[in-house]
Amino acid sequence: MKYNKLVIFCFVLMSFLSEAQSKVYQSEREKIHDLVHTKLNVDFNFENKTMNGEAWITAKPHFYSTNTITLDAKAMLIHEVSMNNSALKYTYEDGLNLSISLPKTYQRNEEFTIYIKYTAQPEKVYQKGSAAITSAKGLYFINADGSEKNKPTQIWTQGETEASSCWFPTIDAPNQKTSQEIFITVPDKFVTLSNGALISQTKKGNNRTDYWKFDQKHAPYLFFMGIGEYEIIKDSYKNISVNYYVEKEFAPYAKDIFGLTPEMMGFFSDKLGVEYPWNKYSQIVGRDYVSGAMENTTAVMHGEQAYQKPGQLIDENVQENTIAHELFHHWFGNLVTAESWSNLTLNESFANYSEYLWREYKYGKVNAEMHLFEDVDAYLNGQSKEKELVRYNYEDKEDMFDLVSYNKGGAILHMLRIYLGDEAFFLGLKQYLNTYKFQAAEVDQLRLIFENLTGKDLNWFFNQWYFGAGHPNIEISYDYNTLRKTVTVNVVQLQNEIFKFPFAIDVFEGSKRTRHSVFVDAKDASFTFPYTKQPNLIQVNADGSLVCEINENKVLSDYIFQLKNADNYAHRREAFLIVAKKQDDKEAFNAVVQALDDKSYKIRVLALQQIDLINKFSKKDVIQKIMNMANNDVKTLVQAEAINTLGKLTDPELKPIFEKGLQSKSYSVLGKSLVSLYYVDKPAAIAKSKQLPDEVRKILATPLTRIFIEENDESELPFIAKSVLSGMFLTGDDTTKVLFQKAFKQISESNNSKAIQNLVDDMIEKGKQFKGFNFDKVVINLMRDMIKEQQKVNKSNRDRNIEIIKTAMARLL
Repeated sequence: MKYNKLVIFCFVLMSFLSEAQSKVYQSEREKIHDLVHTKLNVDFNFENKTMNGEAWITAKPHFYSTNTITLDAKAMLIHEVSMNNSALKYTYEDGLNLSISLPKTYQRNEEFTIYIKYTAQPEKVYQKGSAAITSAKGLYFINADGSEKNKPTQIWTQGETEASSCWFPTIDAPNQKTSQEIFITVPDKFVTLSNGALISQTKKGNNRTDYWKFDQKHAPYLFFMGIGEYEIIKDSYKNISVNYYVEKEFAPYAKDIFGLTPEMMGFFSDKLGVEYPWNKYSQIVGRDYVSGAMENTTAVMHGEQAYQKPGQLIDENVQENTIAHELFHHWFGNLVTAESWSNLTLNESFANYSEYLWREYKYGKVNAEMHLFEDVDAYLNGQSKEKELVRYNYEDKEDMFDLVSYNKGGAILHMLRIYLGDEAFFLGLKQYLNTYKFQAAEVDQLRLIFENLTGKDLNWFFNQWYFGAGHPNIEISYDYNTLRKTVTVNVVQLQNEIFKFPFAIDVFEGSKRTRHSVFVDAKDASFTFPYTKQPNLIQVNADGSLVCEINENKVLSDYIFQLKNADNYAHRREAFLIVAKKQDDKEAFNAVVQALDDKSYKIRVLALQQIDLINKFSKKDVIQKIMNMANNDVKTLVQAEAINTLGKLTDPELKPIFEKGLQSKSYSVLGKSLVSLYYVDKPAAIAKSKQLPDEVRKILATPLTRIFIEENDESELPFIAKSVLSGMFLTGDDTTKVLFQKAFKQISESNNSKAIQNLVDDMIEKGKQFKGFNFDKVVINLMRDMIKEQQKVNKSNRDRNIEIIKTAMARLL
């Protein structure tokens, strides 16, 4: 499972809504029975949003003999339960647990098959979602009646954590493994996708039955069905089919979006020493999906944010990390599964770290460092810092899907890799996968694999990073002995719990850098190093691997040197943010100018955003440099930011740069060029904005909204209203939030009923999508504010507008 930026917003929102967490011990699900095989035959009632199902559940006692079995079956109508055509007695009073009396007492390893005829009612399921998975009804009908003109009719399932039991009876626990076969009957116009291989298709009248079969065993939460009108774009890895299921509009771009998948499969197979273990790999995009993506075995589901046009992909494929993440789950999570949600780190932390591994391989060390920094930074600035990575005590299993299980867990794997070395780390992963394939595992089993392989005791590492909470908060100071030519680095841990950790320290003597690797195992530790000449800089946590917070006293000259010479992206970024505040100092300004050439494109973007071009030290050659970046930087996102920086000068002589940007294939360059042109030639920018195709206008909603708001263009308010709320969610940056506030106020005060209708429709959609996190209440309060604004003025449409808003509130409530 991979969350998206909408979900990160919910992580933050939930931290304000609920600070306390109950400490309830959550055990692994007791294994009374083992699932063996699951056979399903299903068809759908689109009008009622229900599914007619037949299930043949094959199971056996795990150890002790039994004469009853209890299956998870949520909010179903149970029509028949039988074995060999003989009815079985059952109870189903709570609508959650189907308890069945077996015809005899079965012994260990004695298999039996139960037949159940039922109706799944997903709209009657009431269970909480999480910040990563915002709904938990298992089976989703999208635009089932076809009433929404611009939205296709689709059906898809979402099983994690325990929602597969909303659409078929099962033992819905991650420590269960079962093979499966599914017969799916749908109108013939629809394509279907499920786990495993499509064995046959049988047409009868206007309907068709697709038979999907999956012989290998996996956890019930990984079962999947996807149904809709899709184009299937075919690809391959070795002799394995790799297919992309997309709507017709995006079929020409499917390989641009997903086409690195076969290369990823080869890279991960080689890196792990374990070949991709399944018989196919398909990816499908669903509308109104409740998360970022989901690793259903051989049938990965992506949310519609995966859909991108060439003008977006040339900037950055925002789904690439997610594609790697879900693929890596096919080893960590699907092949070997966490035996309980407490051990979720065995699934999600590995998938998170795969994003680093992929970027390191494909784009190099600097690119991977940028990704790791952002993950760790999100964790450090989140609200989950005092939670353990392995948590046997939590209020709800959904609480496990947070920045600790994902971001911190991935960073911990990186620390373990650095400590053990690449050979031991990846060989350990290979042994873990081969030892526990098609089984469930817990974290201690991973530890024992590494200990047996390396001969090292790793209890100290796992106890503090996996079973403990927090991270080191370190204070650093330096003592120089100029007579002996030594420097002592003093490390003091400020937090209560004392951590042990390897620590990399770089000593810079001019251009010469010496790396010292030390081990901290006390609250106070000191390390002395010789030098030839007075060091220019001491860089602690030099490899950036330790998850920690560091406090040290440095002067401006230290940061300038660090910006120019530090090896790790995080350290150069840290230095830049300090130096950029001191641009009234000539050396600092020159360092910011030099940062325009940094090997990290994100530092180049920061430098463009923060460079002070009206500074007394600024010269024409700096402007010329930025003009060259606008035209020639290898990264279009840097080109776009260079144009944005030049636009702040509002210099008509720069107009040719902006006009050239309007011809760019990059939507980021086009958007920044439009805004910059607006400040030097408003008529030309407005004319270009209105000439853009609707699909481009939708993608460029944020820059266009900025222009239309400043222009106070009443005719564009419906467009603004349709896009501004989604824009705020998808970017989440402060500039966009300010823009949302302006747009919200302008629309609320307007007499434009269409704009108000568009806005409240979008608010209803977001409110329902995140209702489990009380965002619906936030939306209700926003709507009340809109009514107050309407009541302040006496306009012709006031009463109609108020009625639109009240109707929307009623729909949401």
